[in-house]
Amino acid sequence: MRKLLIAVAVLATIGHYSFGQADTKSERYRPQYHFSPKAHWMNDPNGMVYFNGTYHLFFQYYPDGTVWGPMHWGHTTSKDMVHWQEQPIALFPDSLGYIFSGSAVVDVNNTSGFGKNGQPPMVAIFTHHNPKLEKQKPDQVESQSLAYSLDEGKTWTKYAGNPVLPNPGITDFRDPKVRWYEAQKKWIMTLATKDRITFFSSPDLKSWKKESDFGSDAGAHGGVWECPDLVPLNHNGKTVWVLIVNINPGGPNGGSAGQYFVGDFDGTTFKPYSKETKWMDFGADNYAGVTFANTGERTILMGWMSNWQYADKVPTINWRSATTVPRELGLKEVNKGLFLTSKPVKELDALNAQGFTLKNLTVNDQYDLTTKTKNDTGLFRLELATQATNDFSIVLANEQGNELVIGFDKGANTYYIDRTHSGKTDFEKGFGKRHTAPRLSTANKIALTLLADAASVELFADDGLTVMTDIFFPNGAMTKLFIKSAKGISISNLTYSKLNPSIQAGL
Repeated sequence: MRKLLIAVAVLATIGHYSFGQADTKSERYRPQYHFSPKAHWMNDPNGMVYFNGTYHLFFQYYPDGTVWGPMHWGHTTSKDMVHWQEQPIALFPDSLGYIFSGSAVVDVNNTSGFGKNGQPPMVAIFTHHNPKLEKQKPDQVESQSLAYSLDEGKTWTKYAGNPVLPNPGITDFRDPKVRWYEAQKKWIMTLATKDRITFFSSPDLKSWKKESDFGSDAGAHGGVWECPDLVPLNHNGKTVWVLIVNINPGGPNGGSAGQYFVGDFDGTTFKPYSKETKWMDFGADNYAGVTFANTGERTILMGWMSNWQYADKVPTINWRSATTVPRELGLKEVNKGLFLTSKPVKELDALNAQGFTLKNLTVNDQYDLTTKTKNDTGLFRLELATQATNDFSIVLANEQGNELVIGFDKGANTYYIDRTHSGKTDFEKGFGKRHTAPRLSTANKIALTLLADAASVELFADDGLTVMTDIFFPNGAMTKLFIKSAKGISISNLTYSKLNPSIQAGL
């Protein structure tokens, strides 16, 4: 194994490690263009921030095993959100506890006073989780703390006055997402408090006061609320606020998922336009999704590409978990309601390699694309446009007989991903199932974007109105590709591209 790692180090310098021998037992399911740690356990993305031309992704990390353990903040960086270089661990557990989820900001105005010589500090705001208090004082276990960096995230100093927000007596009191609220010159913290959200404000990141609560009578409450995010988006010249709330369990297809609310925020209170439950991603494997700070007009989200229902059971060996591709968020109006849209960031276009486009393709029963794709990796991007007239499916298959089916059910007006026969599914009884998502668009035309990696698919339908993310574990590369429709469909445009994760790395 050591020889393999040395060879890989020569071939690749990117954080997700595009292993040339990805079919070996230890790296069989390694994603090739999604970030995954070189080794050990990862879950929530944390502290995502853009600073001086570099994207920083911190993440929940346990460096001593492939199951959840005492949490650290791992760290990886990228210039393009496509190729990642894993960095040394940023934050370690201490006397106040494990380092749970949180966020990071660039304190441009040095409100915290941590900056020196005109250098604005990067400030991490995170949850301290003290396991020593779990039995005796369960409502005091979690509190919010700070750390700062003056060398662009390379090294960190924990604030001597931690915790900056002690626990008022709540058993789940965590995952602070902080942003600057320019209109009132203050920081806003969006915090998960059991199955509610509590907003706090601060002039300096150190002293916090409660502003308001949200959520007692809104959204889904099948589990605890986690990893919230409050983001402003522009819609027809107006600022609209979207509150993202991850929930576990209680997702639309079981286990973990992310819901959201659209509304107004005045610096004190969030007022939703509707209290109904809306889901950011209907697949089983996009959880704890939050956005990068400091990205200007763009709002870019990444999530943990797994599910607490089986995350510690998936059949990877040296490592566990990956992130979703980065997604740019927007808003779209449907039937007088506003819905969140998610689309792959344009930077991913750099991965496109050789491919082809087919126009006015008629599919009766089955159309085999395999001979045209000539793809022995199974990594591809597929763009497809058709009328919503009949059922159809896109089938990924391999020589071992595995099939992953992505499709549209006309009668139910739903999209679906079926991983029943996708490969190894017996590690957890609920894994090998068919997941469904409503078609939200009212247009006659269906437009799909499908991204396939070694062990994941991400479906973006109707300009990102309906999104599904699912992982799977095939017994070999999905080198076969079919379009099927029993009643027949006419595809106006189909564009296929192999994906080459080594393009920008110059390999």
